[in-house]
Amino acid sequence: MIRIALCWLLAAFYALAGYAHIANPEPFLTIMPEWVPAPEAVVLWTGIAELIGAAALVQPWSVNLKKAGAIGLALYAFCVFPANINHFAMDMARDSGGLGLAYHIPRMIAQPVLVWLALWVGGVTDWPWRRRSA
Repeated sequence: MIRIALCWLLAAFYALAGYAHIANPEPFLTIMPEWVPAPEAVVLWTGIAELIGAAALVQPWSVNLKKAGAIGLALYAFCVFPANINHFAMDMARDSGGLGLAYHIPRMIAQPVLVWLALWVGGVTDWPWRRRSA
């Protein structure tokens, strides 16, 4: 029951984030590392990827599609980590300290948790609760 609830919560989170990427890309463009080519297209396509991944997680017809969506969202969370690090560095370098450590430290910790959570709610892994065979 917890897995199902967290699956829907994670899908809602990614659906809202995907919508935000498409509807208002400017905040995402400001944290994009300079080395990323075509940043507007990257923000648009990340929004689309979040929406597709969220839909795949909660669709009831295909276990394989659910797992593919989970893997896609896990890879997405892994791949956007450089933007989060860039945001952390840029923000903390401001005279005001930006959003501060109280925002950035939990965000940095949450990123690997999001990777694992996508894989767990998508049924890709049962770690750390699986039984080990002797």
